[in-house]
Amino acid sequence: MVLVPAVAMAQFGGMGGFAGLGGDQSSQVKAQYSEKFSDLNYAGDDGQAYHTLDIYLPKEVKDKYPVVIHIYGSAWMSNNSKGAADINTICAALLNAGYAVVTPNHRSISDAKWPAQINDIKAVVRFVRANAEKYKFDTSFIATSGFSSGGHLSTVCALSNGTKTASLGKAKYDIEGNVGPYTSFSSEVNAFCDWSGPTELLHMDCGNAMSFGGPGQSPEENLLGMPKSGNEDFFTLLSATGYIDKNDVAGYIFHGDKDFVVPVCVSQFLYEQLQKAGIESYILTEPEGGHGMGMYSEGNLKKMTDFLDAQRAKAKK
Repeated sequence: MVLVPAVAMAQFGGMGGFAGLGGDQSSQVKAQYSEKFSDLNYAGDDGQAYHTLDIYLPKEVKDKYPVVIHIYGSAWMSNNSKGAADINTICAALLNAGYAVVTPNHRSISDAKWPAQINDIKAVVRFVRANAEKYKFDTSFIATSGFSSGGHLSTVCALSNGTKTASLGKAKYDIEGNVGPYTSFSSEVNAFCDWSGPTELLHMDCGNAMSFGGPGQSPEENLLGMPKSGNEDFFTLLSATGYIDKNDVAGYIFHGDKDFVVPVCVSQFLYEQLQKAGIESYILTEPEGGHGMGMYSEGNLKKMTDFLDAQRAKAKK
């Protein structure tokens, strides 16, 4: 049995457990938008909630908008939490900065093993490109963002740009997948943001975070359906660091020093590896930040939107 300290339970959003890992939703500022499209199926399998997404368009009406796909956190355990995807914090800041926000569901651990989850996010990117005219998307700039396990998916999606199949030793995964009717479209994105993501799954014990599950039963081990011991290659290809190369797009990493769910050293390791590869990358470690709690100050959110604005300007050149 794992005893969960009260401070850590608060980082889960109360007694809701992993289902509550949508980040801190306590902001009194509600997201402002001109239009919302709900429960759109991006995979062509109507009736499957895990393959639906919502779209929010900024309050200021324009002909088209750059796009950020923001992915909820749940330790990959939820398949229907798009409505709790940091709507009044991260998403509100993105909308105010003029970005269309897409919040997708994806298959959970109980629905399918990895790489189903990243296959779903790749399909969401393709949906955005295929439906640009209908939903006023400016596909010259598409970025990913995510909190917790959503941060992991955001980062893997961006760093695996152009990767169809990933192989390492005995491990081999179809990262692109063939979800949805838009497989002729590109799934590449222009930048990524990672909020408190477990991006390096072989080093989750690097800090003072809690352990979840018994031996061989951590969320990431359940996601792959195997223990870490003896299967390191598989976990490398689950980790964002398994996809770093010199051609990667830029990213901004945000993490709390007092995160007891995902240790901050995981993000520091990712940042160091990106820097070694010469990738434009930034990290902000919030001294009093927990797992979502204390992370979404106006200043931190502005760093995110300023970063995306800068990457968008570069994409136009």
